[in-house]
Amino acid sequence: MTSQLIKKIITGDEIRNAFLNFYNEKSHKIIPSASLIPDDPTVMLTIAGMLPFKSVFLGLKERPSERATSSQKCIRTNDIENVGVTARHHTFFEMLGNFSFGDYFKQEAIQWAWELVHNIYRLSAENIIVSVFHEDEETERIWREEIGIHPDRIIKLGEKDNFWSSGKTGPCGPCSELYYDFNPQKGLQNIDLEDGDRFIEFYNLVFMQYNRDSDGKLTDLKCKNIDTGMGLERMAQILQKKKNNYETDLIFPIIQKASELANIDYFSSEEKTKISLKIIGDHTRAVIHLISDGVLASNLGRGYILRRLIRRMVRHGRLLGIKNEFLSKIASVGIQLMQKNYPDLKHNIDLILSEIKIEEVRFRETLDRGEKLLDELVSSGQKLITGFKAFELYDTYGFPLELTVEIAQENSIDVDVKGFEKEMYAQKERAKAATSNIDLTLEGSLEREIDLFPQTVFTGYDALLSEAEIKGVFLDSTLVKQASEGQKVLIVLDQTSFYGESGGQVGDIGSIFSKDLEVFVDNVIRKKNVFLHYGLVKKGILNIGQKVKTKVNAANRAKAAANHTATHLLQSALKTVVNESVGQKGSLVAFNKLRFDFNSSHPISKDQLSKVETLVNSWIMENHSLNIKNMAKSEALEKGAVAMFGEKYDEEVRVVDVPGVSMELCGGTHVKTTSELGCFKIISEEGISAGVRRIEALSGQSAFDYFNDRNSLVNQLSDLLKANPTQLFDRVNYLQSELIKKNKEIQKMKDEIAYFKYSSLSSSAEKINSFAILVSQIDGLDGNSLQSAALNLTTQLGDKALVILGGIPSRENSKLLFVVSLGDAVVKIGFHAGKLINEIARICSGGGGGKPNIAQAGAKDIDKLNDALDYAKNHLKQNLESYSDK
Repeated sequence: MTSQLIKKIITGDEIRNAFLNFYNEKSHKIIPSASLIPDDPTVMLTIAGMLPFKSVFLGLKERPSERATSSQKCIRTNDIENVGVTARHHTFFEMLGNFSFGDYFKQEAIQWAWELVHNIYRLSAENIIVSVFHEDEETERIWREEIGIHPDRIIKLGEKDNFWSSGKTGPCGPCSELYYDFNPQKGLQNIDLEDGDRFIEFYNLVFMQYNRDSDGKLTDLKCKNIDTGMGLERMAQILQKKKNNYETDLIFPIIQKASELANIDYFSSEEKTKISLKIIGDHTRAVIHLISDGVLASNLGRGYILRRLIRRMVRHGRLLGIKNEFLSKIASVGIQLMQKNYPDLKHNIDLILSEIKIEEVRFRETLDRGEKLLDELVSSGQKLITGFKAFELYDTYGFPLELTVEIAQENSIDVDVKGFEKEMYAQKERAKAATSNIDLTLEGSLEREIDLFPQTVFTGYDALLSEAEIKGVFLDSTLVKQASEGQKVLIVLDQTSFYGESGGQVGDIGSIFSKDLEVFVDNVIRKKNVFLHYGLVKKGILNIGQKVKTKVNAANRAKAAANHTATHLLQSALKTVVNESVGQKGSLVAFNKLRFDFNSSHPISKDQLSKVETLVNSWIMENHSLNIKNMAKSEALEKGAVAMFGEKYDEEVRVVDVPGVSMELCGGTHVKTTSELGCFKIISEEGISAGVRRIEALSGQSAFDYFNDRNSLVNQLSDLLKANPTQLFDRVNYLQSELIKKNKEIQKMKDEIAYFKYSSLSSSAEKINSFAILVSQIDGLDGNSLQSAALNLTTQLGDKALVILGGIPSRENSKLLFVVSLGDAVVKIGFHAGKLINEIARICSGGGGGKPNIAQAGAKDIDKLNDALDYAKNHLKQNLESYSDK
C-alpha cells in the first residue's frame, strides 16, 4: 500500500477494510460477522469478537483456518447508563480482530500489530503507549528491543488490568494493550492510563498460553492462541480527530437526522441535549441489527433488551421535543449507513422498520398511560411515591426519575429516591448477569460433550429406515457407556432417518432397534447439528459403537410433511391476500396441526381469512409438484426464495419450490405434490403481541377429523333445538332475542326492588350547615343497582348531597360494595368521591376509585362494614361543620 493510499484511510469503512485486508494478506481467512444471537447458551448476546471462536479455542471444534480475521458486531448493555455520557461507551460496537489457533504467537502478533497501526493507520510512535503484564518479560522485550518502543512508553500493570481469563479455571494468559495519547506534550512522567481525556485503549492483544486448574496452578497450553480486539469506533475517533466516538462517520449521520427532526443544532446544544442525541445515535445501530438478526421485542431476555433500547430512544426523542413518530426515519439512516457491510439489513429493511414502528406506537401509548398513572398517584392523596412505583414509571413507562420528582414536588408529595436507586441497582445486576464474561470452562456436561461429536448425517429425506452406529448415550445429561431396559436416554448416532426438531417442525417419533434391542423414540432435537434422540429402552442394552437401525413412524411423518407444505402455502396466500410484506415471525409444524405467526398491525378480517383458505385449497386441488434442491444462498435469494426472518443459514441452502406459488429456504420435510394435503382449514386467528398475529390451521386427516367433529356437533344441536341444520341460525337467533327480552324484564324487577329498598331513605338524611348527609347499608343490590340508588338519592337531596351506600350484594357473594355520590356544590368545596371511597374501603381491606362526583369500591372484610360506615358519617360531619350556609 503506497503512502498516498495510506493517508486516505480515514472513514469507518476504510478503517475496517484496511484491517481485514492487512491480515488477509498475512494468510488470515476473513470470517463474516456472526449473528448477535450466539450459539453459546452461556451468554444472551454476542458480547465479544472472539465469542464465535470459543469452541475452536477450547479445541472442541475444527478451526476455520490456522489464522482468521473478522469484524464482529457486538452488543453490551451492562453499562447502558454511560452511553452518551462518556466519550466511548456504546451498546453496539464493531470489534476488529485477528486470531491464531495454535499457529503464530507473541512475536508475530506484536510485530503485525505495530505494522498495522504505524505503517497502515499512520499513527505516530509519539502517540502510542503500550501496557504489558508485569511478569511477562518476553512481551516487554519484544516491544522494547524488536519494535523499538521507548521503555518509558511501556507501562507494566498487574493481573487485574493485563491478564485475561474467562473464569476461575480454563484458558488464560497475559495481554498487551495499545493506548493512544491525545496529549503527548505532557510528557512521560507519572502516566495514568485511567485518564480518559488523555488516553484511549484501542487495541488489545491477548496471549492465550496457559490453562488454570481448580487449584490456581498454571500450565502451558499445547496449542497457544492469539485473540485480539480493536474497537472500530475508537480507531475512527483517533483517525478522524473527533472529540468522541459519536462524532465519527459511523454514528454522526444518525445524530444529524435526529437533530434535524428535533429542529436543533448538535454542536451548539447544551450537554444534556447532546447526550439524548448520542443515545439515539448509539441505540439505533443496536436496534436495527438486533431485529435483523431475529430478535423481537418482548418482556424477556433479548426481546426485553430490544424493547428497552427502543423505549429509551422514544423517551429521549420526547426530551428533544420530537412529538411525532420518528424512529423509522432514524432507523432508515442507520440501515443506509451500514447495509454495504451488513447486506442483511437491506434484505430485512421492511421487517426492521415495521417492528420499530409497532414498538414505538405501543410505547407512546404506554407513555400516555404512565402519565395517567402518575396523575392517579398524585390525586390519590398519598404523601409518598415508593421507590418501586418510581422505578416502574421509569422502566415501564419511560419516565425519568427527575420528572417524577418534579411533578411530585409540585403536589407536595415525596419520592423514595433511595428505594428507586435500589431497584435500579438490582436491574443493573440482572443486566450484568445477562452480559457477563464468556465462559470457557464449559461446566455443563451435555453442552461440553455435544461439541465433541461430529455433526449427524440426516438420511430421512429419502428413506424412513436407516442403518446407524451409536456414538453417544446420555443419562440425565451425563455421557455414559451403556444404558439398559427401562432407562430414559438421549442417543447420538452417526446418521439417522429421524428429523430433528428445527424450523418449527417437531421431531419424528419411531424406534431404534437391532436384534436384541428396542428403543422407543418420542422426540428428536438438534443441538449444533448433532441429533439427540430422546427415548425409552424397551428391551436390551445400549452400548457405544453398537450397530442399529432407525425407523420413523410413517403416519406421523406424513402428517408433519403435509402441515409443513401447508405452512408454505399459507404464507404465500397471506402475501397475496393481505400484504406482500407479511413475513414469518415463528411457526409450529406438528403432527396434528400447524401454527403460523406473522407480522401485521391489524387483525385479519373474516373475508380475508376466507380468501386465504380458498386460495390455499385451490393450490392443493391444482396438484402442484414440489421441486426441492440445494443451491447457493445468494442464488436462492436472487431467484426470490423467502428466508425466515432471524433464521441462520449456511452458504448452501435447501430450497423448497412450489412453482408459481411459493419458494422458501427450508430444511423441513414436505409432500411430493400439493394434492397430498387433501384439504386446508383455518381454525383460529388472533393477536399474540404487538404487531404479531397467529393463525392455527389443519391439513390432511386432521382437517377431515375437524369437519367430522363439527358435523357431529351440528347434529347434536339440531336434536337439542328441534331444528334441521339449515334452520339452526334462525332458531338460535330467536332464542337470543327471547333471552335479551327476559333479561330486560329481570333487570326491571331488580330496579323496582332496589327502588323499594332505598326510596324511603332520603327522609333519614342529616342536615349539617345546609348539606345533606346520607350514610346507609343496603344489601341485595349488585354494583349497577347500588350506583343507580346512590345517584337517584343524590338527585332527590340536591346539589349539596353527600350519599354513601354500602352493602352485601347477595348471600352467595361474600364481599362488600361501596358507592359514594356527591352533589356539584360538594365537589366545588374540595370533596372528592374517589379519595373518600378509598379511605372507607380500606377499613374493610378493600379499595377502589372514581371521579370527583361518583366512585365505587369493593372490599373483603364484611365484619367491619358498620365500622366503615360509622367512619364515613363522622368524617363527613367533622369536615362539614366548618362550612356555613351561604
